[in-house]
Amino acid sequence: MALDSGKHSEKEINEIRCRVVETGISKERADFLKNLLELNGYEVQVQEIPPKTGEDPVTYMLGVTDVTFNPVLAVYEFKLKTPDGRKVSPAYWNQWGDDTRPEYWEIHPNA
Repeated sequence: MALDSGKHSEKEINEIRCRVVETGISKERADFLKNLLELNGYEVQVQEIPPKTGEDPVTYMLGVTDVTFNPVLAVYEFKLKTPDGRKVSPAYWNQWGDDTRPEYWEIHPNA
């Protein structure tokens, strides 16, 4: 689920009601978001999504227990901080780079 998907679903993750932040993500992406969100005071739940076939990769669903959390607002209103205290930009959230300065309109991930 992309940052700008507009979906705000709730599901039980590890038997805890959560706001789904992203689903179908890699272990590395789940670890990045888990660390970032926990640093910002959110309780995070991660659940493995079993592959549908033996050839499909294992993916993960990540959610926070605060069902009012909106990742779009949190990022675009700069409510989240990096480990070194900088504001999380959309570019940082999407892992397009470590620089938090570029705004979403300045970044072209396919460039």
